Amino acid sequence: MGIRIDSLDHLVLTVRDLERTCRFYERALGMERRSFAEGRWALHFGRQKINLHEADHPIDPNVRHATPGSADLCFLTQTPIPEVIRHLRDEGIEIVTGPTERSGATSKLLSVYVYDPDENLIEIANALSPGEAS
Repeated sequence: MGIRIDSLDHLVLTVRDLERTCRFYERALGMERRSFAEGRWALHFGRQKINLHEADHPIDPNVRHATPGSADLCFLTQTPIPEVIRHLRDEGIEIVTGPTERSGATSKLLSVYVYDPDENLIEIANALSPGEAS
């Protein structure tokens, strides 16, 4: 049968400026910064986290191509997209695309896109019920 993956525990972002990244994710997306393992940092949300690696201080010698700005992440929220847009504008964060419909892992999504400080593409989405999709 092989391996069956149930969920994502964490992912790792390589960043240029740890403090700037933490402030962005706290302010824009309400994530919580927590330290762990001798001065390392992670951003917690729901039951997941994003571990942060500074580009100029590699943590793991096994990582071959850690590059700031190479990620494309999608975060689901219960906050209605019009409220997300209002919040992002209030925080001075430019919306790159959206709102627009996309295809998610389990449903259609209504999404907006922004860039984080390293220019990772960040999708913020509401899952649409079948009647909401057009």
